[in-house]
Amino acid sequence: MKKYSSTICLLLILLAMNIIVTHGNPRKIKPNKPCKHLTVYYHDIIFSGNNAANATSAAATNPANVSATNFGMLVVFDDPITKDERLMSPPVARAQGFYFYDMKTRYNAWFAYTLVFNSTEHKGTINIMGADMMAETTRDLSVVGGTGDFFMARGIATFRTMEVEGAAYFRLQMDIKLYECY
Repeated sequence: MKKYSSTICLLLILLAMNIIVTHGNPRKIKPNKPCKHLTVYYHDIIFSGNNAANATSAAATNPANVSATNFGMLVVFDDPITKDERLMSPPVARAQGFYFYDMKTRYNAWFAYTLVFNSTEHKGTINIMGADMMAETTRDLSVVGGTGDFFMARGIATFRTMEVEGAAYFRLQMDIKLYECY
């Protein structure tokens, strides 16, 4: 009898530990309400050979005659981020990183970059990456981390194309919603 009672006691302890570990302190995520929300504008002026003073990005690779959609082109950038749509507004951050065109049949890019904030309003970084399906009106990219005011941030950056001037310039509205803030 003693052997069975110690076995039952051990099983009850293991069961209790399993319940505590499994259901102990669930983290509550409220996906409908962001803890931080920013709307900023991304301005990209690609180097064309004669605009070095104003260019904020440059093609690092550009395979010729692969497709009409710039497939394989890699662009490195250090672009100004403003609070409004005007390119000449004081930047609140810099977008530093790269994008490459990754689809042969239509325009599509994949972005990986850091928003570097150094203003009176925000200090720190937000890391963004993901596919930019350019044919869509709005596109969601992942916020995968951050530092400073945005320490370990997680969320969504929604892109909306505001203006395109040929291959030389484009402006995106970035609606950034952070759902994990520390």
